[in-house]
Amino acid sequence: MSRISRRFEALKGEGRAGLVTFITAGDPDMASFEAVLAGLPEAGADLIEIGMPFSDPMADGPAIQAAGLRALKHGTKLSQILAAVARFRAQDTATPIVLMGYYNPIYRYGGERFAKDAAFVGVDGLIIVDLPPEESDEFTPFTKAAGLDFIRLTTPTTDDHRLPTVLGGASGFLYHVAIAGITGTRSADAGEVAQVVARVKRQTDLPVAVGFGIRTPAQAAEIARIADAAVVGTAIVETVAAHLSAEGTALPGLAAAIHAQVQALAEGVRNARRG
Repeated sequence: MSRISRRFEALKGEGRAGLVTFITAGDPDMASFEAVLAGLPEAGADLIEIGMPFSDPMADGPAIQAAGLRALKHGTKLSQILAAVARFRAQDTATPIVLMGYYNPIYRYGGERFAKDAAFVGVDGLIIVDLPPEESDEFTPFTKAAGLDFIRLTTPTTDDHRLPTVLGGASGFLYHVAIAGITGTRSADAGEVAQVVARVKRQTDLPVAVGFGIRTPAQAAEIARIADAAVVGTAIVETVAAHLSAEGTALPGLAAAIHAQVQALAEGVRNARRG
């Protein structure tokens, strides 16, 4: 059983949903990123998504695009991200880590090499936004051989005809994109999400995490009553941006502010099903 599967089994045993937090690797610099990453589990993150910065992030809204550009400006590379995960794993062997991004940097790194290296340092799963099922066969044999979960995406437009194709080869959990469009542009509608999650769960036993458009503890709690996990990204990335100097350097208290934000989000998720 993978670390991701174990975590969702534990959440099920606790009778609650999980909180998945997203941060961009190297934003605003590698040291600040690693300070944030190190404190996320204690703050209440059940799973952690790490964004791999890319120059053309077509699914990301302005906030995450800006975070990626900040990271790229400092020269953040895949090898540095993997090294940061290895340092995190030296202190935390339980919290699942998922890398999320686009295929081009992985292709240039080498798909087989990347899968092996990611698994070796303690990455548990991958979300490759622009690698649909029809085009993933050149990469997914490497992730399977390395023991990495390959997490697929569904959207509001994924109908029952398309869903079996998306589910084919998926593992770990399913990531449902709650809104049509880019990240951080509008809030998710809980009623619509509930209908989609129920429909998806009729076709898979995989846990369903819901992201895009979840910003506040109240919104996270609303999703936690519906799905197996709530994913928060843009709101956290915006907190990073709010704690930068005019020159773009990290201000004192950046990590503490994010950890306090995650604590509030975690409280909302953990209390969502009580009573």
